[in-house]
Amino acid sequence: MSGIEIRPVQSSGDLGEFIALPNAIHATDPAYVAPLNLERRQALSPKANPLLQKIEHRLWIARRGGRPVGRISAQADPRLGSIGQFGLLAAEDDQAVVHALFRTAERWLEQRGKTEVQGPFNLSINEETGLLIDGFDTPPMLLMPHDKPYLGPRVEAEGYAKAMDLYAYLHDTEVPFPKSIERLLSRPKPPEVVIRHMDWSRYDEELKTLVDIFNDAWSENWGFLPFGQDELEHMAKSMKPLLDDRLLWFVEVNGRAAAFGLSLPNLNEMIRDLNGSLLPFGWAKLVWRLKRRTYRSGRIPLMGVRKEFHRNVLGQMLPLYIFEKFREEGRARNVRHVEMSWVLETNKPMRHIGEALGGGSAYKTYRVYSKQLAPASAAAS
Repeated sequence: MSGIEIRPVQSSGDLGEFIALPNAIHATDPAYVAPLNLERRQALSPKANPLLQKIEHRLWIARRGGRPVGRISAQADPRLGSIGQFGLLAAEDDQAVVHALFRTAERWLEQRGKTEVQGPFNLSINEETGLLIDGFDTPPMLLMPHDKPYLGPRVEAEGYAKAMDLYAYLHDTEVPFPKSIERLLSRPKPPEVVIRHMDWSRYDEELKTLVDIFNDAWSENWGFLPFGQDELEHMAKSMKPLLDDRLLWFVEVNGRAAAFGLSLPNLNEMIRDLNGSLLPFGWAKLVWRLKRRTYRSGRIPLMGVRKEFHRNVLGQMLPLYIFEKFREEGRARNVRHVEMSWVLETNKPMRHIGEALGGGSAYKTYRVYSKQLAPASAAAS
């Protein structure tokens, strides 16, 4: 292994090293945005992140000559049966490092009876998903990964193949909607349809409605894992500083919420110069930027339409009603760009909308890989 040593993360110091490692790898990358250290520690803490109380996971750091050169995670989620996952991958451009990381993660998964591995998931499909394979020249939006161009080929050299591609589309709020969409939106809305923004006085109830629609809308999609009550509460707490009542919209049909769309300010734009630290003055800068709405970009991370509307004309209109509201709010706030991400390559209706609003093809592509593993008996021998 060319002097490469792989050790699990066991201490707070190890975790700090694990979190900081991508910053060194991307030190010369102008598009990279260092995540907030505090947020990363909370995301990787079983006490703070309820997901980690449901799954078994392990983090490793690769070192050569005592110097960190790579990292990886492995996750065993009982809800996924024989499928294991890897994630949080970062490594120098060295196949030996990538090989050592994957072999360690794969053996750990094989020992737990996993016969297939998919990833990257940081740390589930409901968090950061996929490895960037196209669109390296622009910074990532909030809760989207960013990777080096060499990493995809390095992963494929370890026997991984594409399982699914995910797309991101960028809409310029100053560019008019295509005429075909404008014609649809100019028609009178059916009398049974009501479009409303979030009621802040019913915050918890509104988020429960969002999750109920999401779990129904996505239940038949590739890789779906439902949000649980504990994850809902964690999401509600973590999103609250970013959430604005006019950035969460519901469409009701006959008095029942049938669709929703959530947009968030692009936190990455506001923390880009903080280098991951909120000390000594990062807190003040971030609070001021949020309060003054200095951001010029946002992301739509969650959207859903109940399954009962998926195959009728009204169901095709519901996302457009929501996008119209996001466009209006974006222009009112001087938000120039809104990213719709991510969209499964198999989700043709949303891809068509993304391509129409984004002026063509996706501007970023992320890939989820898969690989068959040896049976547990063969791995043990």
